[in-house]
Amino acid sequence: MTSIDSRDTPVDPTSAERLAAQSLSYRVLDLDDAVRVEGFQRTMSRGFLGPEPSAEALTFGRSAMEARRNIGVYDAPESAEARPVATIDSWVTPLAVGRGTHIPMWAISGVTVAATHRRRGIARALLEGELRAAAGAGVPIAGLTVSEATIYGRYGFGSALPMSHVAVDTRRAGWAGPSTEGTFEYVDREMLAAELGEVHERARLGRLGLIPGWDARWKGMAGLSPSDTERDQVRGVRFRDGSGAVRGVLAFTLSERNGSFRFALNVRLLVAETAEATAALWGFALQHDLVDEVTADLRPVDDPLPWLVRDPRGVTQTVHDHGWLRILDVRAVLESRTYSAPLDLVIRVNDRLGIAEGVWRLRVDGSGRAAVENVADAASDVDLDVATLSVLFAGAVSASTLSAAGRIAAGVTAIESLDRAFASFPAPALDIWY
Repeated sequence: MTSIDSRDTPVDPTSAERLAAQSLSYRVLDLDDAVRVEGFQRTMSRGFLGPEPSAEALTFGRSAMEARRNIGVYDAPESAEARPVATIDSWVTPLAVGRGTHIPMWAISGVTVAATHRRRGIARALLEGELRAAAGAGVPIAGLTVSEATIYGRYGFGSALPMSHVAVDTRRAGWAGPSTEGTFEYVDREMLAAELGEVHERARLGRLGLIPGWDARWKGMAGLSPSDTERDQVRGVRFRDGSGAVRGVLAFTLSERNGSFRFALNVRLLVAETAEATAALWGFALQHDLVDEVTADLRPVDDPLPWLVRDPRGVTQTVHDHGWLRILDVRAVLESRTYSAPLDLVIRVNDRLGIAEGVWRLRVDGSGRAAVENVADAASDVDLDVATLSVLFAGAVSASTLSAAGRIAAGVTAIESLDRAFASFPAPALDIWY
C-alpha cells in the first residue's frame, strides 16, 4: 500500500479562490461534526438521484467516508441544516500495473453538484482542485468511474479501462467448458463479503487497472447494505480447487421471469484467481437449475466466457467505458509498467492544466522495462494530449485506433511501434465502481 494519505492534503488554493469569488466556501469536511457529516451524506445521495438515506444507511456509509478526504462546497451564509451544494471525495489507492506491481492512484468519487447551482464552474473547481492536490502530493495518476462520459475528457481523463456487459441465453449457449477438480459451497452473506475481498485482493495485481475494494464495497456486493433493495435476494458460492483452497467466489441474485417459474441469474461479482476457478464459476451460473438467462457487468473484454459454451451466439457482449485514468507524472507512470516490445520514441504531451505537459523520450529495452527522460528541446515523433496518453498507457486501446480517430499525430512506423510496445496482457480491467 502507498504511504500517501489524501486526508493530509489541504484544499487547492486556486479552486478555493475561484469559488470564494462566487461567495462559495470550499473546504474539507470535519468528520467530528456529526451534523455536517449527515448533511454531506444526504447531499451526495440526492446528487446521485437516490432516496433520502435511513439512519442505518448513514451509519453504514460512515466507514468509507472516514478513510477519505471529503470536500464540500457551501453557500455563504450556510443553511441551517449545514448541507453542501456540491461534494467530492478522494483517497490514494494502489493501481495495479501488471506482473504483481502497482503505483499510487488518486481515486476520485462522490462528485455531485446541486441542480440549484449548475453552470457556475463548481464541478470544474472541484475536479481541477483534486488534480492539482494530487500532483502536489506526489501521486502520479488519478482515476474515477463516471455516470456521464462526456464530462471528464476536458480535465485530461481518458476512457482507459473498457469493460464488457454479458447476457447469456443459457438454453442456446449450452456448456462446453472443461471439467474441474473442485467443489462448490454456499456461504452466508457475511462470509461472502469477506471472501470476495480476500480473493479479489490476491488476484488483482495480475491485471493492469484493478484497485483494492474496501469493507463497505464487499458488504454491499454481498447484500449487507441497508439501502440495497435486492439484499434479501443475494446468494453466494465459493469454489475450492483440488487442494481445498478457495480460488473463486460468486455473488448473485435470482429473479423469476414473467411468472414462468424460469429464472434470470444476475452476477453481482465473480472474482477468481485462476483460470480454472473462472471457468468453474461460469459453469455453476450457466448450468444452474431453472435459469434461462445469466447477466453480468464489468467483465474483462478478454473474458473466456464465449469460449466456454457450445454456441457462442448465445452470448451477447457489449463493451462500454468504465475506468477513466489521468496521468499526472509522465515519467513515473510510463516507467511503472512492463512493455511488450522495445521502443525508442520522443513523445510530446499536451496538457491544458500544465500538469503533465512536456516532451519525453520513452525508451523500452528488450526486457520490457522503460526509462523516461525529459527532452524539452527535442523534435517529437509522437504528439498527443494527456487524456490520449492515459488511454494508451493502459493498453486496452491501440495506438492505431487512437491515430485513426485523430487522437495521435505520428508516422506509420511510430504508430506500429507503439502498438507493439503498449499491448497489455491480460486485458486491462476495473471490476468495481468507486
